[in-house]
Amino acid sequence: MARGIRKRAEGLAMHGLLSGLSLAGRVLPEADLAGQGIELLRDVPYLAGADAARTLDVYRPQGRGPFPTVLYIHGGGFRILSKDSHWIMGAMLARAGYLVFNINYRLAPQHRFPAALEDVSAAYAFLAARGASFGADLGRLAIAGESAGANLATALTVMLVQERDEPFAQRAFETGLLPRAVVPYCGVHQVTEPARFRERQPKISQLVQDRIHVISRDYAPHGHDLSAPGGLLDPVVELERGPTLARPLPPFLIPVGTKDPLIEDSRRLERALTALGGDARLRYYPGEIHAFHAFVWREKARACWDDTYSFLDETLAPRAPGVA
Repeated sequence: MARGIRKRAEGLAMHGLLSGLSLAGRVLPEADLAGQGIELLRDVPYLAGADAARTLDVYRPQGRGPFPTVLYIHGGGFRILSKDSHWIMGAMLARAGYLVFNINYRLAPQHRFPAALEDVSAAYAFLAARGASFGADLGRLAIAGESAGANLATALTVMLVQERDEPFAQRAFETGLLPRAVVPYCGVHQVTEPARFRERQPKISQLVQDRIHVISRDYAPHGHDLSAPGGLLDPVVELERGPTLARPLPPFLIPVGTKDPLIEDSRRLERALTALGGDARLRYYPGEIHAFHAFVWREKARACWDDTYSFLDETLAPRAPGVA
């Protein structure tokens, strides 16, 4: 019982920890990163005249480019946190030799769906047009994110492989740039039907259920029927429907802790991708909580990062000339 209480306390501490990291991300001496061979370029606007909500940070690793590249999308229930709270993600990837574009996007409830996805699409278009000037090898590109960011990473991938009517989806699709890997950590891949977690996991706490409901209530458009799933609000539902794809799905690594209340969404994503003929690799981390990989000093978090590096090294490896 004490172990269970400790696990729940760790989960509740996660948002507090990451909020503190947001401040640390602004005051962290850039010399600390420079000492590790990482160059940090802050607050690059990815839309002309945009505010801070539509900027990104670039983490450039040591060495000569062009570099394999990761677009990282932070989590926070679509409501809180930022690229600054998630500086550790950029640092961890850059230390491993990846050029990282760590992005902000507009947050709910002030900016509801599809605002965040519009911004992610704009950031992706910026990367396609300007990434090479920062040292990106756009032929060796991955998309990653956790929790809400995993939802956005998966939805962005759907937009890149399926021709759709939404203008922001068309903008992403028309870049013609397809990632070679996607890493959605512990995603909330369906925003609607928040009660499904309690139905499938009767032991889920009321506190967790309430927090999930707040995410759905605040991110979905005003007046949206939360009992009606579908669309890019719910990327796993879109994939479960077996859509016609214009381009092949990239490989997915799907890390999740076995104590994560959102675990079923990761399982559903793996099944949906596999049914579509995709390469989907679900990785369980026994006893771990939501977004556990942020605790980078812990053994299983380190194992998760090692799995991430191995996956990216494999999928983003240079290809022989003439190989598509």
